[in-house]
Amino acid sequence: MQDKRVLVTGGAGFIGSNLANHLTVDNDVIAVDDLYLGTADNLDERVEFVNTSVLDEDLPTEDVDVVFHLAALSSYKMHEDDPTTGVRVNVEGFVNTVEQARKDGCETVVYATTSSIYGSRTEPSPEDMAIEARTGYEASKLARERYAEYFHHHYGMRLAGMRFFSVYQGYGGAEEHKGKYANTVAQFADKIANGERPELFGDGTQTRDFTHVDDIVRGMELAADHELQGIYNLGTGESYDFNTMVEMINEELGTDIEPKYIENPFDIYVHDTKADISKMQEATGWEPEVSFEEGVQRVCESYL
Repeated sequence: MQDKRVLVTGGAGFIGSNLANHLTVDNDVIAVDDLYLGTADNLDERVEFVNTSVLDEDLPTEDVDVVFHLAALSSYKMHEDDPTTGVRVNVEGFVNTVEQARKDGCETVVYATTSSIYGSRTEPSPEDMAIEARTGYEASKLARERYAEYFHHHYGMRLAGMRFFSVYQGYGGAEEHKGKYANTVAQFADKIANGERPELFGDGTQTRDFTHVDDIVRGMELAADHELQGIYNLGTGESYDFNTMVEMINEELGTDIEPKYIENPFDIYVHDTKADISKMQEATGWEPEVSFEEGVQRVCESYL
C-alpha cells in the first residue's frame, strides 16, 4: 500500500500500533485511540495521533482511503466485566466508524473479529464452518460481521473481517502495556526471564495457533490492497501446547523454570485453536513468515 490516507482505530494499541507504524512508511496514517488499552508511546512520530473514542461523532474520516478498525474491548474477561460498555465499543463503535467513513467516501474497511467463535478445535477451522456466540465478546464480534454484510449489500462497500489467531510479539515490542491481557507467550517469557513460575491452567496441554504480529500486519495490508470482502482467518495452521511453549522459552533464555499448574478459573474456555488459512492464501498469496520458533526467539531477545 502506497500514498493512501489511512485511519487505524485502536491505533495506539498492540496490533494497531504495529500496523500504523508499518503503514506510515509509505502512507499518511491517522491513529485514533482513547488510550483505554493503548499508549501513544507505541507510535512512530510520523503517525498522526488523535486521542478520541470510536463512539465520537466527529472522527477524522475525511479523505480517508482505507479504514483499519481494531478498536475493541478485546477479551472475554474485559467484556464480561462491563458488558454494556463492551457492546457500545465493539458494536456501536464499529458501526459509527464505518458509517462516518462511508459518508466521507471511503469504500474499503479491514476490521478485527475473532477466532474464538470457532470454539475448541484441534483440526483447522475454516471460515464457513458452523459457529455460535457463547460469550458476550463473541456475540459482539459476530455483530460486527453482520453489520459488515449490511454495509456491503446496502452500500457496496468492501469490508474484510479478519479472524485473528492468538497474536503475540512480546514485551520488547508493543505488548507490555497490556499487562494481564497480553498474549501468554509475552507473559510467560517475562515471568520466566524474571525467575517466576508461569501459571498454566489445568495440565498445560491446551493449544494455540500462535501468530506473530508481523504476519497479522502483512495480512491486513494485503486484505486492503486486494479490497477483500467477507471473513478471513489469519493464523499459521500450526498449534503448540503451553507446556511446549514454556520449554521453548526456557531453552531460549537458558533457564529451567517449572510452570505452576492451577485450576482453570473460567467457565467458558477455548482449549485448542488452529486456523485453516487456505482462503486468505488463495485470495492474496499471503503466507505466515514467522515460525513459532523464530517468534519465541524474538520475544526473548530483549531479556538476553
